[in-house]
Amino acid sequence: MTQTAKAAKKTSSAKAAATAEAKAAPEVKKPTSKKKQAQAFPFTAIVGQEEMKLSLILNIIDPRIGGVLVMGHRGTGKSTTVRALAEVLPLIPRVKGDIYNRTVEQYIEMESGAKGAAAIKAEDVKTESIPVPVVDLPLGATEDRVCGTIDIEKALTSGVKAFEPGLLAQANRGFLYIDEVNLLDDHLVDVLLDVAASGRNVVEREGISIRHPARFVLVGSGNPEEGELRPQLLDRFGLHARIITINDVAKRVEIVKLRREYDEDPESFIKKVTREQQKLQKKIETAKNFLPQVSMDDSVLTDIARLCMNLGIDGHRGELTITRTAHAFAALQGEKKVTMDHVRKIAGLCLRHRLRKDPLETVDAGEKIERELAKVLGEAEAAA
Repeated sequence: MTQTAKAAKKTSSAKAAATAEAKAAPEVKKPTSKKKQAQAFPFTAIVGQEEMKLSLILNIIDPRIGGVLVMGHRGTGKSTTVRALAEVLPLIPRVKGDIYNRTVEQYIEMESGAKGAAAIKAEDVKTESIPVPVVDLPLGATEDRVCGTIDIEKALTSGVKAFEPGLLAQANRGFLYIDEVNLLDDHLVDVLLDVAASGRNVVEREGISIRHPARFVLVGSGNPEEGELRPQLLDRFGLHARIITINDVAKRVEIVKLRREYDEDPESFIKKVTREQQKLQKKIETAKNFLPQVSMDDSVLTDIARLCMNLGIDGHRGELTITRTAHAFAALQGEKKVTMDHVRKIAGLCLRHRLRKDPLETVDAGEKIERELAKVLGEAEAAA
């Protein structure tokens, strides 16, 4: 036997021995933790903060309201509440596997309009139901990550220019959440303002030109002590929910107990509140279906316009937001007519961040809105 043959035989024997040893050795499993937290803390188990929860629910019922800005103290459950929102949102239909979450109509309109594309029939397009997307936009995200860019991997391997969608594509027909929104870079603020105004994202990168739908509900949270928002972005939020630390001892104790119970066994805790979650989801779906039947008299609309004028609100977003929010609130209550009672309950949410800032003003924004509401209602009663 030659020296080479002996070496090959020795190597083969060593491999066989190693294989046998591996088979004989027990399989090493990674330790599994019982405390799996696949789901966020349940929305219905959140104690207090009714203003924030109502604002989010109204935006689910009518996304045209324009989103929510949640500002308040640290550690008051702002981000917890927003992330819990996904579990109570109803499913939405989309074209199967579509990266832009488009409906069949949107898909046919965009794909058929492409140069040289064949006509697409609606019956040939497969669909699927997915949860409404809730996408986080990190403060350190680059513009390419937000808007999308060229797919480098495909370009290198196949030599093909392909588009890699960003966070705006993922958020289409869903929610885009920005924690610490008042710390967001100015260039990203400009991007969001453009997309929020048009409902479309336009990407021009390395010879690629892409336009895709990007209609989403913008939700931002932050602490006012850490800085103010740019006025242009502030005005884009439909509602402004103000959050304060709860000072009721019983509620504070309940918050800690519920959170400890969730941390110990998330699955059991979620099962315990499943019925409440399903009940809220059904209520939201009912309100969405009922919304087209809700109407508003011109007299109520006149009072809303007078209120905005008396408060010196710039532009007409104030009236539009109050009108849409009041309709959604009435639908949530199961009532077909919007009244000034509905308006009174949501006016603060709609106008708080639209008031002109006066450094010498000592009256709270909410109190100022209430005072003007009383005047408007008094004028209306006097006229009647």
